[in-house]
Amino acid sequence: MNPDLIQQVKEIGLNLGTNGLPYRFPLHPNLVHFTLGLFIIALIFDFAGTFFPLERPIFKAFAIPASRRSFYDVGWYNAVAGVVVSFFTVLAGFFEILLAQPPTEQLSDWGLGAGTTMLLHGVGGVLLLALMAAMTVWRGYQRFVWRKDREIQVSAAYLVAAFLLMIYMALHGTLGAQLGAEFGVHNTAAHILRMGGNPNEVLR
Repeated sequence: MNPDLIQQVKEIGLNLGTNGLPYRFPLHPNLVHFTLGLFIIALIFDFAGTFFPLERPIFKAFAIPASRRSFYDVGWYNAVAGVVVSFFTVLAGFFEILLAQPPTEQLSDWGLGAGTTMLLHGVGGVLLLALMAAMTVWRGYQRFVWRKDREIQVSAAYLVAAFLLMIYMALHGTLGAQLGAEFGVHNTAAHILRMGGNPNEVLR
């Protein structure tokens, strides 16, 4: 929490709502789902393109026209879009962390306090963005330089890294979910409950 920033937000005429933000719905959680959705789809389609011979009979049985190249195309363009959106996701996340007023005497299911969880999620978010950007650059070199003449565009090492990155995404996402669900950070209903109100009455 940054009291000075909160005061500055109020001074420029922006009122903090029940969720502790100057706008009705938190931006970061919505952008996160868009970001991760794009990038996870990218990785999944790279796997699908690599193992296309195993899937071909299924597509043929359902009369679905598909090619290995089309899977790789979807993977590449989704990866690029995911990284672009991620920059805005991280910026929104840091702004909303600075305005957060979490409970100080509560632990998550992982035994972490709100401050530690926010710190790990914030630093982890920057690391995740860096990893996604690095994976996309790596993917681009494979697509346009190293493996441009090969039928399989991605290497085994890339697929292993993609699998590990998805595990990291799951762990990182859990920290974010704990901030909203367990600590009530920018959660309108949780804030109302802490203030002794009834969300069913206030949010009609």
